[in-house]
Amino acid sequence: MQLLEALAIGGAAVAAGAINAVVGSGTLITFPTLLAFGYPPVLANVTNNIGLVPGTLSAAWGYRRELRGQLPRLLRFGAASLVGGLAGALLLLRLPESTFRAVVPVLILSACVLVLFQPRVSGWVARRRERGTAGGVDGGTPLWLGVLGTGVYGGYFGAAQGVVLMGLFGTFLRDDLQRLNAAKNVLAAIVNGVAAVVFIAVATVDWAAAGCVAAGAVVGGLAGARIGRRLAPAALRAVIVTVGVTASVVMIVR
Repeated sequence: MQLLEALAIGGAAVAAGAINAVVGSGTLITFPTLLAFGYPPVLANVTNNIGLVPGTLSAAWGYRRELRGQLPRLLRFGAASLVGGLAGALLLLRLPESTFRAVVPVLILSACVLVLFQPRVSGWVARRRERGTAGGVDGGTPLWLGVLGTGVYGGYFGAAQGVVLMGLFGTFLRDDLQRLNAAKNVLAAIVNGVAAVVFIAVATVDWAAAGCVAAGAVVGGLAGARIGRRLAPAALRAVIVTVGVTASVVMIVR
């Protein structure tokens, strides 16, 4: 690996780690970066997933104060994330690479739409909370199934799974948004973690690139948990969407 390549991947991972801590769509930064350096899509996805795991763990650690008292919730929905992440990872490995190449541009563009509408989702959640209609304590079976489905998506590709989770939480749960964001980070770590275990066991991984992603994502995850709320949301979303749309166009053209 060339030094410039390592620095570019690591820098993208710093941004991705911070974005994952706050918004949850950092894959839209690192995955296109790996594609730009010539990594095949499935290899790039597997390598990116493994590399981002330490970053999601660092983001969860950064929100540890908001996690206090949430163990029952995390156990309940963590089981759904575990099963979903495992299923998504197995789908990625069992389906033909041509399927991934065809589906991923659609997934990326869908993730970009979610990122664009994230402020509206947050505003809608806040209004429901003010009216006292933001759901109950555990969300019941519908929320569990929603977390399960998000886990499948996260294990298969994962961009913007955090946005989906926050939308689900805002619909079904009544709690402080920062506490819900902390729970989101833990569930994303579970999905990425179980998928990474599967990939390490049976898939090809570029460990040099994964190491660059991991190092950058840890720094970004800690920074995002600490100062992420001070970032200009509009600028952040603009970067994510620009990179995501570019990656989709590149994959379609290929």
